[in-house]
Amino acid sequence: MIRLAIIGAGSMAGEHAKHFSRIEGVEVVAVCDMELAKARDFAGRFGIADAYDDLEAMLAREDIQAVSNVTPDGVHKRTSLAAIAAGKHILCEKPLATNADDAHAMAQAAEAASVINMVNFSYRDAPAIQHTRALITAGAIGQVRHVDASYRQSWLVSNAWGRWDQDSQWLWRLSEAHGSKGVLGDVGVHIVDFASFPVGDITRVNCELTCFEKAPDNRIGDYLLDANDTALMRVTFANGAKGTLQATRWATGHHNSLTLSVHGDKGAIRVDLDASLDEVQVCLDDNVHPARWSTVKAPSTPSIYQRFIESIRSGENDQPDFAAARRSKPFLMPVLSPVRRIEAWTLQCNQRRNAGRFSAHWTPSR
Repeated sequence: MIRLAIIGAGSMAGEHAKHFSRIEGVEVVAVCDMELAKARDFAGRFGIADAYDDLEAMLAREDIQAVSNVTPDGVHKRTSLAAIAAGKHILCEKPLATNADDAHAMAQAAEAASVINMVNFSYRDAPAIQHTRALITAGAIGQVRHVDASYRQSWLVSNAWGRWDQDSQWLWRLSEAHGSKGVLGDVGVHIVDFASFPVGDITRVNCELTCFEKAPDNRIGDYLLDANDTALMRVTFANGAKGTLQATRWATGHHNSLTLSVHGDKGAIRVDLDASLDEVQVCLDDNVHPARWSTVKAPSTPSIYQRFIESIRSGENDQPDFAAARRSKPFLMPVLSPVRRIEAWTLQCNQRRNAGRFSAHWTPSR
């Protein structure tokens, strides 16, 4: 029996609890949150025996082999390093850290402690994206030339997930002072992984971030709404392919939509997770000239929760591990790091134009 604890008691932590509870031979035995009442309520809802507000005390339990870290982004480093120091295998929510140095320190600590470590890029669970990677690796579309990827949410214009202007679980995601790196740090990391996992590493990026006005003076109570809510990226992949990646919270008509198109010199692949998690559209071989598309069923794939548990059982660390997540940071962090300072200024200057903007580009040093 693998006994696991959850750090954090928010809505995403509930998803972790549900997934792990479905895996045979796994028991979620404890949850820890800064608010003990919240932890106790969470434990009651998910049938978890023990609730804590003292992380050190929970991690001191020898019967707990692994943790799932579902805390806010800004405390991933502190809580993850504590778990690693206690010898616990760890699955951490994305993004791994809020800067490249912290991500590097976390990857080094996990390697030194020889604990299984993985990051929850959850959309890799979709059989469609796994099959897309397999087709590209096999050369089915030839040399990749162009990539389009989009992550569209609409919770700033839709109440389908609740009232963003009244609920702290949404407001903090709009405020740098409350630990948010905006849409780029929240779901932008997903779309970057969604594109680079099948196509290959990104080596150059030019990014424009925008923070639109959402309230008078972009403030609601204690929350200064200064985090970016739209991100547009032009990227170059290691194989020379060019791409456009975007993430936004303003995509009216899309609750949570991920799409990917990959075009090569011999064919193309399309993925739309709204349409299907386990089907891909392909234009290959004799269908290239008439531009005909067909549907291919993707084989099933285990979830990251299943792969994390299997890694613990086998001792072989599956992907994406902390080192893989760290490699995504070098090009995201130069874009993210100055956002608070520059956006605060541009918001003040551009309020009448209804947007604060920041753009940056990055190329790796040789």
